[in-house]
Amino acid sequence: MDDEDYRILRNESNAEPRRFSQWDTHGELTRQHSNRLSTHEAALSRRSIVEEEGFSTSSSSSLDLQEIITQPARALKTSHSTSEGSGILYRHPTETNPEALRRIETYRSQHRGTVGSDILRARSSRKKEKPLPNMGAGKPYPPTLPEKEEYVVEYDGVDDPLHAQNWPTKKKLFIGAILAFDALSATMGSSIFSPSVGEVSVHFGVGQEVGTLGTSLFVFGYAFGPLMWAPFSELYGRRPPIVFAALGFSIFSIAVAVGKDLQTVLICRFFAGLFGSCPLAVVAAIFADMFDNKTRGLAVAVFSATVFMGPLLAPFIGGFITISYLGWRWTEYISAIMGFTALGLVSIFLQETYPPVVLVSKAEELRRRTKNWGIHAKQEEVEVDFKELITKNISRPMRILFTEPIVLLITIYMSFIYGLLYLFLTAYALVFQGVYGWNAGVGGLAYFGMITGEIIAFIVVVLANPSYARKLEANNNVPVPEWRLPISMVGGVLFAGGLFWFGWTGYQGTIPWIVPVLSGLFTGFGIFSIFLSLLNYLVDAYLMFAASALAANTFMRSLFGGIFPLFARYMFEGMGIQWASTLLGCVALALVPMPIIFYVYGKKIRMKSNFAPAPDIEQDKRRDEESRYGKESDGNPSKESNGNPSD
Repeated sequence: MDDEDYRILRNESNAEPRRFSQWDTHGELTRQHSNRLSTHEAALSRRSIVEEEGFSTSSSSSLDLQEIITQPARALKTSHSTSEGSGILYRHPTETNPEALRRIETYRSQHRGTVGSDILRARSSRKKEKPLPNMGAGKPYPPTLPEKEEYVVEYDGVDDPLHAQNWPTKKKLFIGAILAFDALSATMGSSIFSPSVGEVSVHFGVGQEVGTLGTSLFVFGYAFGPLMWAPFSELYGRRPPIVFAALGFSIFSIAVAVGKDLQTVLICRFFAGLFGSCPLAVVAAIFADMFDNKTRGLAVAVFSATVFMGPLLAPFIGGFITISYLGWRWTEYISAIMGFTALGLVSIFLQETYPPVVLVSKAEELRRRTKNWGIHAKQEEVEVDFKELITKNISRPMRILFTEPIVLLITIYMSFIYGLLYLFLTAYALVFQGVYGWNAGVGGLAYFGMITGEIIAFIVVVLANPSYARKLEANNNVPVPEWRLPISMVGGVLFAGGLFWFGWTGYQGTIPWIVPVLSGLFTGFGIFSIFLSLLNYLVDAYLMFAASALAANTFMRSLFGGIFPLFARYMFEGMGIQWASTLLGCVALALVPMPIIFYVYGKKIRMKSNFAPAPDIEQDKRRDEESRYGKESDGNPSKESNGNPSD
């Protein structure tokens, strides 16, 4: 048998030793299987001893305990560690559940993608290495440890409660709601300032274009923040950046509220956006940690709703605050209050969900209770090297953005959509306040047309999810990213139509106001469906690199979101509301075929990717190989009798 034959057997759940009997006429696999069964029985016997004796560390049993801890690991050598350089997951004799094996491979891949995971390379890359210090007190160096993999902790099967996907549904929904509120507070902070641009400009004696920088710089913070937060979350886990960012967002929101000059307001708005971008980069990754392939789409739908409803809910709140006796500074106090509330919730209730980091806590407990200091998690092998940090983690989102055609083209589409979201903050003000004569508070209510469209899109996604779950189950729970794309095809057409509808019904003020407001049904549906569909597509396609892919996506679309409001007023006043909307609608129509192209050719493109793991493609290859070998066996029965292992 060659390596390819072994790989097919390894990846087939509960494969019998003679599954491909024509390759094993000499009984090689049978002997291996018998040896593994005896080893497995011995391991179970020793495990029962451990369970009966407990973790006693008294002097009378410490020696026996140490033997129990170390010896079974040696007996179970060649376990589910990855082979050297191959990346193939070897089946542990005690682990046969395909989902458990898939999870092990996933978090091992996450570890391999973390900065500093390759300790030897990190050390050899340094120009100077300090001499190895002595042990001290005249002690000689201790003997080398046994195989390192023997002491690496893993999850205890597919139902291990430590894994976030096995948490109770109520707990996952509660944490998901907290994270959604955290994201909502950050996204509302981006636009709650926009209705006060006029007041701020008058207060500091500058033009409205300069005052618009208060919104644009916040969104620019969205662009640069994920480049820091995504690697942070992959290195130290999801919880620390979420908590730290909520604190920073709240503090800088207060700094804007009490700012005595324009430069303080603008600089602090940028840093508030920098910290507020963390949920945009990390929350989707947390949902990927907590929810399996069947429910992840709904979880990300909730996250997407906060991303897009936040900027649309905030303008009318900010508008009424600005025209009231409270004044524009209270728009930032409201953001700070929401931020501190989110900080308290995540600090108290959010638990770590990142699998490699969760195992660090498990390893710490085992070391403490067994006194075996060799037990560790793979993530604890990380040795951060600054050069590697820059080249591998900080630059990874940019490398993914500019080397992966899927990420680049989808990001361009999503960036255009996201830019228009913030352009609408100016366009709606020009139509409903400028043409129809509404005040800032009432003018903000016009966004509820778009909000309603997003809610309709959310309902459609929820209703379509059972069908997606059935397809997923029929495919062995292996997601095919292209299944996410059909709704974006419909949403793209509706979004373009909504732009034409808005421009040509709202530019004169002679048509009842409800007509341009209702155009938001199309634009809102399009924004949400396109964003959600393509976001899920990126998560399914890049899995363990989802945080970096989303960071790259967030970087570019946030640049668009910050730039579009700066030229929106000039564009709509110079071209006219109707023709400016027509131009944007034509661009939106030109981008409609993009998800169609990926739906047809996405799998071929992913096959050539350096970052997309493509488990669906691997499954298809395995099925083709099994089918081919089966046909060869049926067509040439003499080959079975020859038993040539190289065939």
